[in-house]
Amino acid sequence: MAAPRPRAKPAAKNIVWLASYPKSGNTWTRIFLANYLFDRKEPMPINQVHRLGMGDSIAKAYAMVAGAPVNTADHKAMLGLRPRVLRGIAGNGADVNFVKTHNIRDFAMGTELIPVPLTRSAVYILRNPLDVVLSYARHYDKTPAEAVAAIARDDNTTAGDATSVPQYLGNWSRHVKSWTERAPFPVLVLRYEDLQDDPETGFSRLLEHLGFTPDPERLARAIRFSAFDEVARQETDKGFIEKSPTAERFFSRGTAGQWQSDLDPELVEAVRKVHGPVMRAHGYL
Repeated sequence: MAAPRPRAKPAAKNIVWLASYPKSGNTWTRIFLANYLFDRKEPMPINQVHRLGMGDSIAKAYAMVAGAPVNTADHKAMLGLRPRVLRGIAGNGADVNFVKTHNIRDFAMGTELIPVPLTRSAVYILRNPLDVVLSYARHYDKTPAEAVAAIARDDNTTAGDATSVPQYLGNWSRHVKSWTERAPFPVLVLRYEDLQDDPETGFSRLLEHLGFTPDPERLARAIRFSAFDEVARQETDKGFIEKSPTAERFFSRGTAGQWQSDLDPELVEAVRKVHGPVMRAHGYL
């Protein structure tokens, strides 16, 4: 009689998702965390922020799992590889794995995009969609009207390219609700606008959610090192590897309320018509 085969050891429940709809403050949050956790005495280069953790859409990770080059435009194939990519991250021996994502917390073609068995907790960065559409338009080379239409579509998805596999966004309201309502793991919701108004309080909440007791001096330094003027200076000097090829800059303005002067009133009304209930729930109306 053959001996029973040992059961595979389950992957660790150690992923902390850094989640947001695109252009909502995810990068700023990661730059702050990198400066705080690495406890640097000078600003961490923005092109080294990936040392904090990886994203869930990096094409190289999918090719490594596949053992061969991948066609990132093939949604079914990339989703087939996704569980192995995420299990690989969770099984790397680290106590915590920060993973950036813009994916909705849902299923795509039967694949659970944010697998609960691998997840410890999440941080969700939320931004007024009226400002999101302006940054979204610049980043993805769209008109503001096209961006407004994009964030209203249930099937809104980024295209796969040489560096990234597709990301499943859905419409802005569904994305927000997927992460902020009835999640089966702890989720800290941070509003971009609140982080701007009072970064000490907001980033302290972030650190406490992650299990750290904020050190005031270290906190103030990390906030200063991740400030817009500093990261914009670094982008001017060295460029930024996360900048879209179609965008002039990644760090363009970084202030809240741009929509009041830059977004056509008809587009403001279109956003409010579609997303009004969720905007109201989070203090944007």
